[in-house]
Amino acid sequence: MVEVKDLGAKALKGVASTAVRSSTIRKLALKKIESEMYKSITLKRADTYPPKQIQDVFCMGDALLHSADRSMSCNISSGCRNAIINILAKDILTGGDIKTKEKFESEFGFIPPLFLTISPSNACNLRCKGCYANAGVQSADKLTFDVFDRIIQETRELWGSHFAVISGGEPLLYKGIFEIAEKHKDTFFLMYTNGTLIDEKVARRLAEVGNVTPAISVEGFEKETDARRGKGVYKRIRKAMQNLKDAGVPFGLSITATKQNVDIITSDEFYDFYFEKEPKATYGWIFHYMPIGRSYTIELMPTPEQRLLMWEKNREMVRKQKILIADFWNDGVVSNGCISAGRTGGYFYINWNGDCTPCVFQPYAVHNINKVYKNGGNLNTVLNSEFFKAIRKWQNEYGYGQPKDKKENLLRPCAIRDHYGTYHKLLECYKPYPIDKSARDALNDEEYRKKLTAYGEKIGELTKDIWEKEYLQSGR
Repeated sequence: MVEVKDLGAKALKGVASTAVRSSTIRKLALKKIESEMYKSITLKRADTYPPKQIQDVFCMGDALLHSADRSMSCNISSGCRNAIINILAKDILTGGDIKTKEKFESEFGFIPPLFLTISPSNACNLRCKGCYANAGVQSADKLTFDVFDRIIQETRELWGSHFAVISGGEPLLYKGIFEIAEKHKDTFFLMYTNGTLIDEKVARRLAEVGNVTPAISVEGFEKETDARRGKGVYKRIRKAMQNLKDAGVPFGLSITATKQNVDIITSDEFYDFYFEKEPKATYGWIFHYMPIGRSYTIELMPTPEQRLLMWEKNREMVRKQKILIADFWNDGVVSNGCISAGRTGGYFYINWNGDCTPCVFQPYAVHNINKVYKNGGNLNTVLNSEFFKAIRKWQNEYGYGQPKDKKENLLRPCAIRDHYGTYHKLLECYKPYPIDKSARDALNDEEYRKKLTAYGEKIGELTKDIWEKEYLQSGR
């Protein structure tokens, strides 16, 4: 997360409140925040980040600011406007509850995670090919409202966090989703959704609560999206985007990259269509297909060469177009490495059964939140599992905790995807349980292990010179 807390919470809130309503003041404020942000990032990271990495962090933060500016220049509901001012500007961008974070750090020795990702239910009205959650309409597994409610409450009380991600299944099939958003008005929610349930009524409801931004899944254009998600889905999600625009709700994209659609999602046509033409998306998240979940297969993953192509294209869009496009595998330089297992600035994942895994794409757990609560524990119990600690130890040794001239290749950050050989040894040592049959099958699949290990090694070969010459040598 880009830190701009040097501006002060009250000052930033006042600037945001005025800027939302005035494009002239917003542009002046944007320049001021950009300047302060650059100074803050440079000062805080000069000893630990190579100059090129500092530049990447700033560019992503700058893209975030400009994306927010584009969002506020359009019709925006009063509920969404208030959430931007009161949560994003005041609480998240200024660092959250500092005293709570300091208390956590004094007790556990590190700054707490930034957020959680929660899938309250695995029910879904679609059955997409390769779904990581193996979700479906017949599924009935879900967290109780009380457990979901307590999880959000604890992220704030224990970690000082005001941000949460909701995934699924399809979150809009969870009956208490709007009640959760209303009860936790000081938390901002990013909701990954297939978009097909966002009719005019749901869009108006999102406009009223204000603190939920939907990220709608697309695979490309109509052909690519319908091929994976079902015939007619593309037209339904385009209608959903229009409903959100009409209601004044900023929305984004959730883009699944596969070997089959990389050329589409890296094209100028794709970016022009979704980010320049109405209804415009404000931001985009790119998820490389991971071989877990329903009918997992290595063959759907973008090739190492395609991944490098995505890195080049997305960096161009962030730097030149100032569009917030985040790619969790290719933006390891920005996040300073893998952010799983509750690392500082990172997160962990809780699914519909209560299983707590290091991230959405690591389907192995040692704790179940329902059992943790029953036994008198809390979210910090999960954070301090030996399995999570071991992953954080690897993160620190690999790059996150290293000085700028000792960092390993952050263009290869992912524990399970880019370093599966190392990750598999952690699985053998700490013996977390697979959360579903697919995860168990993958764990025992020798061919899977060999291919995923080879994939990470190839990524290392392709990006080694870039990392050493553009990042490490430029910092000497």
